[in-house]
Amino acid sequence: MNVLETAGLRNVAARKVSGGCRANYIQVISVEAPLGEAKCVARIEMRAIMKILIVEDEPKTGDYLQQGLAEAGFVVDLARDGLDGLHLALNGDYDLIVLDVMLPSLDGWGVLRTVRRSGREMPVLFLTARDQVEDRVRGLELGADDYLVKPFAFSELLARVRTLLRRGKSKEPEVLSAGDLELDLLRRRVTRAGVKIDLTAKEFSLLELLLRRQGEVLPRSLIASQVWDMNFDSDTNVIEVAVRRLRAKVDEPFEPKLIRTVRGMGYVLEAPVAQ
Repeated sequence: MNVLETAGLRNVAARKVSGGCRANYIQVISVEAPLGEAKCVARIEMRAIMKILIVEDEPKTGDYLQQGLAEAGFVVDLARDGLDGLHLALNGDYDLIVLDVMLPSLDGWGVLRTVRRSGREMPVLFLTARDQVEDRVRGLELGADDYLVKPFAFSELLARVRTLLRRGKSKEPEVLSAGDLELDLLRRRVTRAGVKIDLTAKEFSLLELLLRRQGEVLPRSLIASQVWDMNFDSDTNVIEVAVRRLRAKVDEPFEPKLIRTVRGMGYVLEAPVAQ
């Protein structure tokens, strides 16, 4: 169904469309017609629809949340007990879960614990009347991303939901790479051209920093503070020694060379641009 909103001279029509990817999309068509001009300027963009699961047994609260979040532009599913919520969380493709603690059949603690053990990492916001500090700590330690106590203002809930969804978009990569060099953050493993390279803990941290900031010249003072958690002392050669040892492992046996010294400035890691 088409939705048309008029604000001054600007009309925005939005309609739900579907594609081959997992998310549904909103097609937003903006039409501008300045006064005194017959022509219009149309702009079309595609916005992903975010899916939210609400697990809430109190009927009025559940319906209120479902309606409010739907009106805010989200696709919303509502489960009214813990087992139904867990089933949906494990089998649906949700961008965020709003979860109560005191639920029939399975409490929110159990739902979250099972979701995290399954390897699912979508943000979870606890929304509950349990307002004790120990409850908040327990929820966060189980893997919740936020905790909001009832009664609540819907405007605050919506702001928290949007913040969590923005964080979810910028998820940390599991593998950092430059050319044929790869650093696996989860397995703590480094390879180049498929060859496994053994690094010390400090060498791994140094390489991680260079890869995260590849293309940037990193001064010795920054490397010292980030890797060794110390102030840089111009009389020490610990940075030079560490970089030399790292080069011997990840650069010297291979081509092209990735780590360069920029005289008087610091070090940079970058892969040459393919011709």
